[in-house]
Amino acid sequence: MFPSAESWSDIDAIEKRYPMGVTARTIAVACPERHSNRLKAGLAIALVALLATSLWIGWVPISPAELDDIVRSWLGRATGETMGSKALVFGLVRIPRALVTVMVGMGLSAAGAVYQGLFRNPLVSPDILGVSAGATFGAALGLIIAGTGWLAIHSLSFVCGLAAVGMALLIARLVAVRPMLVLVLAGLVVLSVFNSSLTLLKYLSDPYNELPAIVFWIMGSMSRAQWTDLRLMAPIIGGSLVIIHVMRYKLNVLSLGDLQARSLGLNPTVYRMLFIFFSSVIVSVSVAICGQVCWVGLVMPHIARTLVGPNHEEMLPVATLLGGIFLLVADTAARSLTMAELPISVVTAFIGAPLFAYLLYRNRGSGWS
Repeated sequence: MFPSAESWSDIDAIEKRYPMGVTARTIAVACPERHSNRLKAGLAIALVALLATSLWIGWVPISPAELDDIVRSWLGRATGETMGSKALVFGLVRIPRALVTVMVGMGLSAAGAVYQGLFRNPLVSPDILGVSAGATFGAALGLIIAGTGWLAIHSLSFVCGLAAVGMALLIARLVAVRPMLVLVLAGLVVLSVFNSSLTLLKYLSDPYNELPAIVFWIMGSMSRAQWTDLRLMAPIIGGSLVIIHVMRYKLNVLSLGDLQARSLGLNPTVYRMLFIFFSSVIVSVSVAICGQVCWVGLVMPHIARTLVGPNHEEMLPVATLLGGIFLLVADTAARSLTMAELPISVVTAFIGAPLFAYLLYRNRGSGWS
């Protein structure tokens, strides 16, 4: 699509970052910056509103009057004994759970957008290099070795997730032919290895205690989220998101190919490894905290690209906000629709799959741009 007259100011701003004007125009998006800023502001407001709303929804209803009593109980001026349990639900369960959910959703969506930009493939998701499979295997191994040991499970999950990506990168480096294609194939190899190893762990595990815990982890859930998890993941995921957003304009250059990137003075290998590393850290930490969560990193970047175009300077922040909104809505539904909490991946699949099908139908014949 050719840029509209209103968007040429955006193109000129982008051209200041690149020495070649003609090439820079192919990077720009046909979307006025003012529209993008309004959209990002609206999504941020919607996210805050949904975050506040989700704190009221659940099988333990909390009215505004009860919230006042909860605040009083926190200040040491409780007016009723019944507020003790609701104060615990509100302060120790719902608030950390909602914040963890938003952070995981934002992280997975941003990682998906980065991977799709790097590989120039709209079907790429954050687990393309096996990080999710590796992290899930590590969590299952921790459940068998340490039982409910929080530190062992999270540590093994995080380490195995990054190890999976390292294995994929090592295989791609050894082959050294068409590196991006080989990297995808290497990711499939690593994914198969860790999935097979996970199946073996499930076969060898105790069917009464360990196997249900492993299956529950694979399906994903935010029910384990605590303040401790938030303190652990906030600096890691938050810091990685900041770094990715600071470098996001370089994704525009990398998406043109290595030859174009080098002609623009960018080292594609270094920045590709940086993007892969920080995105993999986000996914690995997310799986370590809440298990596998599907569809967020695949669908949300597509929606963001539909709204603001392929320019990563505008698309990546929109995708990040959409990811937080989507997963927060899914988790609220998972814990509110039935008495027994639904696995989060079940809800995201029921929402994400039809949504993805609609996006494919809506963009039929237009390609990925």
